[in-house]
Amino acid sequence: MRITLSILAAVSLILIHAGQPTAPEDASRVRQDQWHLAFLKVNEAHKISRGAGILVAVPDTGVDPHPDLSRNLLEGKNVLTGTGDGLHDANSHGTAMAGLIAAHGSDGEIGALGIAPEAKILPIISSGSDNYGEVDKLAEAIDFAVTQHVGVISISSAGVTSEKLTRSVKNALAADIVVIAGVGNLPEAATIGYPAAEEGVIAVSGTDQAGNHASIAVTGSKVDVAAPAVDIYSTSYDGKYSKGTGTSSATAIVAGAAALIRSKYPNLPAQEVAHRLTATAVDKGPPGRDDQYGYGVIDLVAALTADVPPLGFESSNVTPPASAEAAPDKGDSAGTVRGLATLGVLVAAGGGYLFWRRRRRADDPPPRVSR
Repeated sequence: MRITLSILAAVSLILIHAGQPTAPEDASRVRQDQWHLAFLKVNEAHKISRGAGILVAVPDTGVDPHPDLSRNLLEGKNVLTGTGDGLHDANSHGTAMAGLIAAHGSDGEIGALGIAPEAKILPIISSGSDNYGEVDKLAEAIDFAVTQHVGVISISSAGVTSEKLTRSVKNALAADIVVIAGVGNLPEAATIGYPAAEEGVIAVSGTDQAGNHASIAVTGSKVDVAAPAVDIYSTSYDGKYSKGTGTSSATAIVAGAAALIRSKYPNLPAQEVAHRLTATAVDKGPPGRDDQYGYGVIDLVAALTADVPPLGFESSNVTPPASAEAAPDKGDSAGTVRGLATLGVLVAAGGGYLFWRRRRRADDPPPRVSR
């Protein structure tokens, strides 16, 4: 059965900003506007890792070769047509996500900067410029990413699943790929969507500039971590810039964090990368894991430097999560018209197979202190 998906753009978010032309003053202003860089201490993290050697797949609306990003773009694929290299974006969403992950900017702190500016992006067009696509096309995009031996897959969409999509996500996890997905945005989504709901996928929620839960982000028991999600500036098509709000942006930021970790620790299995992100997250909300922040807000520097015991070993500082059975496959939902939706509003102008869910037990050591 054919299930359509919407690429979570303009429907559910309060967002508002048109991308600006790439005049020099705009390129220099966008770096200042990227508040999440200082919030996450990106400059300090970049002294440790910049994501070199890591390939991140971005199944989305495609990626336009923005000047701040072009050096890190590889030829990908358009799974909608079966032709093309993915280096085109008539929507802006995919280009914004790629920029958050791996924009390199220009000399002198000009232009947009990504979390992992030396990582490479594999662009895959799996949704159309009208923000709609098909669930099984996302599955094809994930399958292609697996064949290209990517280290991370960043999925800024959420919704229903199909047998094919569930199988593709599980295959990616089995291939030792870090799979990251947004939990979804209110009011369009009421519960955590797929693929974020899949065991082993890092499910990402969002925060505002104060580090508090973003009101737009869906909550639930499968949230793993949170990252900046409100008024996030990034690249757009035609050399412009955009501003977005939603768990799309948070997802891409966490994907960049995973690229930093994989670059610094090239032999670390995917599940240990996820564990490092959750174990070093800054706790927010009620002590321990909660349904808004998961294990907390990501901390790039701690994730790159902390002494995190591997899964299965106890520590007085970090308690590894308990393993969990993989959730059963979910079939197609005949009553669902929208399958997946991109998780943000962007207005651009002009080695083993392990599924787990990271839980904190009642007797675990105290969580890290809130920001």
